[in-house]
Amino acid sequence: MERTKEFRHIGKATPRKEGRQIVTGAVKYIDDLTLPGMLYGKVLRSPHAHALINKIDTTKAERAAGVKAVLTHENAPDWKFGIPRVVALLDKKVRYAGDAVAIVAAESEELALAALELIEVEYEPLKAVYDIDEATAEGAPDLYEEFPGNLLPTQSIAFGPNTLKEVVLGDVERGFAEADLIYEANTSYDNIPNPLPIEPPGVIARWDSPNELTVWSASQSVSWHRFMMMGKMGFPEIRSIGTQCGGSFGSKNHSPQPFFYAAALAKATGAPVKMLYSKEEHFGAFVLRLGSRFTGKIGLKRDGTVTAIEGEWLVDTGAFSDQAQTQIAVGLGELQLVIRCQNWRVIPKVICTNRAPSGIVRGFGGQELESSILPVFMEAISKEGLDPVDFLKNNFVKPGEGYLWREGNWWVCRGQDYAKAVEEGAKAFGWDEKWKGWLTPSSTDGHKRRGIGVGVHGNADVGEDESEAYVRLTPDGGAVIHANVAESGMGQRSSLIKMVAETLNLPLEKVTMTEPDTMVAPFEFGLTGSRGTWAVGTAVITAAEDALKKLHELAAPRLGVKAEELESENGIIRVKGSDAAQISWRKVIGVFHTVTGHGFFEPDFSMPNFMMLFVEVEVDTGTGQVTLERVVAATDAGRIIDPPSLDGQIYGALGAAGLDTAIFEETVIDKRTGRNLNMNMIDYKWRTFEELPVFDNVILENPLPSHRFGAIGIGEISTSPGPAAVLMAVSNAIGTRLSSYPLAPEKILAAVKSAGEVK
Repeated sequence: MERTKEFRHIGKATPRKEGRQIVTGAVKYIDDLTLPGMLYGKVLRSPHAHALINKIDTTKAERAAGVKAVLTHENAPDWKFGIPRVVALLDKKVRYAGDAVAIVAAESEELALAALELIEVEYEPLKAVYDIDEATAEGAPDLYEEFPGNLLPTQSIAFGPNTLKEVVLGDVERGFAEADLIYEANTSYDNIPNPLPIEPPGVIARWDSPNELTVWSASQSVSWHRFMMMGKMGFPEIRSIGTQCGGSFGSKNHSPQPFFYAAALAKATGAPVKMLYSKEEHFGAFVLRLGSRFTGKIGLKRDGTVTAIEGEWLVDTGAFSDQAQTQIAVGLGELQLVIRCQNWRVIPKVICTNRAPSGIVRGFGGQELESSILPVFMEAISKEGLDPVDFLKNNFVKPGEGYLWREGNWWVCRGQDYAKAVEEGAKAFGWDEKWKGWLTPSSTDGHKRRGIGVGVHGNADVGEDESEAYVRLTPDGGAVIHANVAESGMGQRSSLIKMVAETLNLPLEKVTMTEPDTMVAPFEFGLTGSRGTWAVGTAVITAAEDALKKLHELAAPRLGVKAEELESENGIIRVKGSDAAQISWRKVIGVFHTVTGHGFFEPDFSMPNFMMLFVEVEVDTGTGQVTLERVVAATDAGRIIDPPSLDGQIYGALGAAGLDTAIFEETVIDKRTGRNLNMNMIDYKWRTFEELPVFDNVILENPLPSHRFGAIGIGEISTSPGPAAVLMAVSNAIGTRLSSYPLAPEKILAAVKSAGEVK
């Protein structure tokens, strides 16, 4: 393959295509949009975590100034979501503090909020359950009549009839018989952090006819938003338009609640309605990460070979989830990438509790499962004194090895061995010099102790789902990409433009891209699972190649050669090896025509990506304070498309429900009331710029058999190795094992005291 230095744009740091518009405020976010005659929607939310609505009176609100519609469970459309589809748009029962009771549309936000105060509700409070143990205890109240014991079905057909609901492979009894060590444990990652993108979710809905709906949304997956909502609403024709998303971290793939509320109010009023969540609603009524707990046992040989894995994966989905079962399917697949084992019996359970719902968050099931189960493996190998870096390096799936993926099919890895990336990362971090053994600090200075840890993650969804794109060549020597790709913070639109400009040998300024709009561009699944680089990249690259081929076929007779003898640069076609015979695109296409190429991508789960994080922490055993001192990320990107974008994605490992969920990111629920106690940017703890650690990226470039440029996506997985790595590092620093998150000061002090360090 060509080396990066030989490319015109690929692998070089170039300004983001839309960078100037973003920093100057020219781009439009959902909050910036206003339509003629637009109304504003607001939600009355329950003060109770679990209750029946015995009576609701909206008379005063309906008569209030500027109010155009008030909807409750008595008059709302019969639209449902969730897996299974049982969650009503508005219900007679509320299932978490913040659940929707009524929705109002008015001429202004202020009038809508005032109307909410006029709605009178008589509640019958019910007993609530706030964690897995309470929800599954004998006699616990059921959130849904359809699901006794608060257990949701794990089966889903989201990825097809054989969607992965468990991993049962080989013979676990034989595997345990072959083991030198059998280790049992119960670990949890259930602090349900909030990804919290900067702009809260929002939707504008307008009915253009009784069966035609147009929606504008701050979504990272515009086509998917349309696709996901059509079936829930009786299959109206939906046109979906994406605004600047500005960050999603997975959570704004689609937004079923505000989508439903805006669409219902728009239908009731005959006017467009904007439903934009407040920051408080974003905290308390939008999606959180799944809660996760693993309880089971593993079998090991003394050399670190895993002989058997058996256990239950308990998943807390909150009041409901539209994606828990699909996240389980992906998480189960990702675990097989990280741990090589022939004998499996891992059975998930999905459990409802009376807290805010769960949904898509960056890491999508894998982060939850691996943050729960990797500490079990780390404790087991510590019994044999094995080095965790060697263990994880040896156990990540190798080329030629197989795994069950989310749709239930068996895939054989045709990617690469990431051992070299691990070795280079360990070298840059100084692992061999710092590693002193299990539960041993790497250095001690009075009350301050340092510890190191490591975590790993990979995902085969880099090749997930369908992509389709058109590339249209214009007479002026330019190109327009038609692809439904939203800008959700990572600069993927700019990178796709870069790939097309490289393919067509054009300056970057001559390539543009349509705004995400399902009426303008073909189907595109969206920027999920790091699929933008390979899946979407393949679609736009092949569309550009197809367009260029058609252009050369038109030009060939004019130059008296075959099409394959031609090349193009800067809008000029010439015979290869000759500067004399050439012709401009304008003369070939003509002023009143264009040439359009078509490209597509079909799902391919055979090339997982990889990320390893090395972390160093300092723990003050006098105060319990944990300080993240250094992070080194190690990976192989195949080929780097845009260095600054890739670096930025990996730096995102820290916040947004990432590494810092091990230290302080969590949702705090008052179990007396069910209310979220930290629904603001002060009480919800985030890392500030002044607290950033030293962060180094070790990124190798060994081109993969993906597409023309041999690249693969990386960014989505960068958060996932962090929690387990930090848990290991803190345990090593204080010399005692910790098995749950977050590592708050009081937890550290209790562990130190229990170990006899503090009298």
